[in-house]
Amino acid sequence: MKKLHSASSISIMALMLLSASNAQSQEATQTQRNPEQPVHDHPDDHGHEMDLIFVTASPHQKSRLDVLQGSNILSDEELNKQMEATIGETLSGIPGISSTFFGPGASRPIIRGLGGDRIRVLINGIGSIDAASTSPDHAVAGDPLTAERVEILRGASTLLYGNNAVGGVVNIIDSRIPEVAPDMGASGRARLAIDSVTNDRSAGGSINVAASDSIVLHADGHYRRTGDYSIPGFAESSYLRNSPGYDNPEPQSGTVANSDVDNKGGSLGMSLIGENALFGVSFNLNKSNYGVPNGEEEPVRIDLDQKRFDVKGNVENDFLIFEEARMRFGYADYKHVELEDGSPGTSFNNKGWEGRMELLQQTLGDVRGSMGVQLRKREFSAIGEEAFVPPTDTFQWGAFVVEEIEVEPVTFEIGGRFDHQSSKSKATNLTKSFNNYSFSAGAATHPTENDMIGISISRSERSPTPEELFSNGPHLATNAYELGNLNLKNEQAISGEITFKRDVGLFSGSLNIYHTWYKNFIYEHETGQLIDGLNLLEFRARDAKFYGAEVEVNYTVIDESDYQVVLNASGDYVHATFNNGSVVPRIPAASANIGIEYQAEMFDVGGEARFVGKKTKTATNVLPTDGYVSLDFSVTWRPFGDEKNLDVRFQAQNITNAERRQHTSFLKDMLPMPGRNFRLSLNYDF
Repeated sequence: MKKLHSASSISIMALMLLSASNAQSQEATQTQRNPEQPVHDHPDDHGHEMDLIFVTASPHQKSRLDVLQGSNILSDEELNKQMEATIGETLSGIPGISSTFFGPGASRPIIRGLGGDRIRVLINGIGSIDAASTSPDHAVAGDPLTAERVEILRGASTLLYGNNAVGGVVNIIDSRIPEVAPDMGASGRARLAIDSVTNDRSAGGSINVAASDSIVLHADGHYRRTGDYSIPGFAESSYLRNSPGYDNPEPQSGTVANSDVDNKGGSLGMSLIGENALFGVSFNLNKSNYGVPNGEEEPVRIDLDQKRFDVKGNVENDFLIFEEARMRFGYADYKHVELEDGSPGTSFNNKGWEGRMELLQQTLGDVRGSMGVQLRKREFSAIGEEAFVPPTDTFQWGAFVVEEIEVEPVTFEIGGRFDHQSSKSKATNLTKSFNNYSFSAGAATHPTENDMIGISISRSERSPTPEELFSNGPHLATNAYELGNLNLKNEQAISGEITFKRDVGLFSGSLNIYHTWYKNFIYEHETGQLIDGLNLLEFRARDAKFYGAEVEVNYTVIDESDYQVVLNASGDYVHATFNNGSVVPRIPAASANIGIEYQAEMFDVGGEARFVGKKTKTATNVLPTDGYVSLDFSVTWRPFGDEKNLDVRFQAQNITNAERRQHTSFLKDMLPMPGRNFRLSLNYDF
């Protein structure tokens, strides 16, 4: 990619950035560098080609081999291959990641058994600013169709992204604010797909155009329309059908009613790019209408609308002890209405903004780092009979410092963060305020230039959310009456993680082993009581411990000049209990994947088997979940070879039509995952 130069533009942008006293978030890459191209001789590369640059894990770009915690990057063919209707299902199956699966319309990631407010879903480094963390039936306001890459951090990411990232971060990166100019004046991508299990018809595309020597324009759009999806057997699980008091004489089978999705949206953006600076803006619209297949006689649908505005900028220029200033800001007006039998019911509204300012330090000897501040404002209201959360205003601000120290042969990473959160219930005029202190330290060494051994420890705190504090009402989506707890205190966690990574020749792999001790772990307790026919769920806090591991291995067993045969295997396990030995609710089962793929210039052929274990030891009032084995097959055809970025892919998913249920889902006993599916997709980059 070529750089654009404009001295006057640099002056204007510098003035704008300094007057705003803001800086771009760390997810933004330097304007001189294209994150899709290899980079060499970077201070953090330790001799590695940075063919997979990770921009979410650190203020400074890193190769994935140098990221201290468990991490993954999905881009290009891998992202296209795993593309689903929601970000939760797109990532589900990556080691350590499952989903909340609430049907095809709503699914958030669960990382190492943690979900909801403990996982931050970002759009280009800024929160999605929606109501997705409020309830599992609320969709993330965005579709993976226009994503260029998705970066995942497993484990505590508190220092960079706040106390709502104690479980991990998912950063969906697109080019709605361009950072570089295309070589030939324009660049873009397009995706088309159809499938059989939902009758999916989806399309997405984006384009960047250099309008002048210093201006790049962007446009993107996506459309997805599905019908009710097919399932093997009954919608209700055998455990539910055989449970005492079950009295449904005609259980649903074959197809899940009210599970269709209609989603569309798009963005317009513009960037002013100089030699050492960038300033860009974008405007995004997202609309979705999808069914909530919760087994109710009166179908509930969600009609979602979000309008979002983003600003990004950075200046690279030495001043004081710093070398770069970064700014990132996002504002969104989000609303969704729950349609009950076609009539408007409860309305959820969320107006909010988030901003980050970050200053990167100059490298002083063997020390480099950054410091910054982050601010978030949220005005949330739910109006209607099922407004289980009263209107609340929440303001958060935080300040952080992270440092890296090279003491050969070890790289040390240390940091600290302070957060303040204030939540006010407008209904009771009650305000709850919390202060959080978080610290982390880690060390990584490279026994060889192709290996990394790392260890990290952290102490983090998370404030209770307004939902956990103030909820008091019916929530039909989860078939529950949710009751908050005003006595909740900060949730505290001490975590340790050991990481091993290797990338040499025909072999690459990683192993992460972790353990987390929680004090005041907040969860929804299944009381076993009923209020108006709904299960009473109470937010409570107890000490708990989580531990587990993830492993990934890729090995090229045949490496010829015109083709390769690659084996891959992965697996994960997480165990979570309270201090009395009882089980934490909705923890994912152990799982493993094994696959083989033939790769050539014109086509690839591969197959994969996924094994998910049975969950028999469950939380109180939670039924067991059977395990399953699913088989997938895919063929990718590149009609013009590798020189043209066009591929046609056929996928056969869940070939044996196995019944699959997510133990992490509130609807697991009423809603299995889709049955056998045949998908045809086309992907084109230029």
